[in-house]
Amino acid sequence: FTANTSLAHYCRDNGLLLHIHRAMHAVIDRQKNHGMHFRVLAKALRMSGGDHIHAGTVVGKLEGEREITLGFVDLLRDDFVEKDRSRGIYFTQDWVSLPGVLPVASGGIH
Repeated sequence: FTANTSLAHYCRDNGLLLHIHRAMHAVIDRQKNHGMHFRVLAKALRMSGGDHIHAGTVVGKLEGEREITLGFVDLLRDDFVEKDRSRGIYFTQDWVSLPGVLPVASGGIH
């Protein structure tokens, strides 16, 4: 994540967008016993300065539950998100002035 932040600064200084790929996600968030949810990873990647990220979809290779997927899409985009446990948002999130991230539908949707 330190490299993401350094790269984000470089991109800002040079007028570039930073796409955050989700390549490592399966190692981190698919392991039920000792992994972490993609919601946590998405927040960390937003804080590290990405402009857009593979956010997954409700179908395809990065599939997830519809409401949960929509919940972390809101966490990526919106400045303020109300607590809604049905969508996997366990506390109100106020990002204040931290820029949002554009969620991008991942490959494998066909």
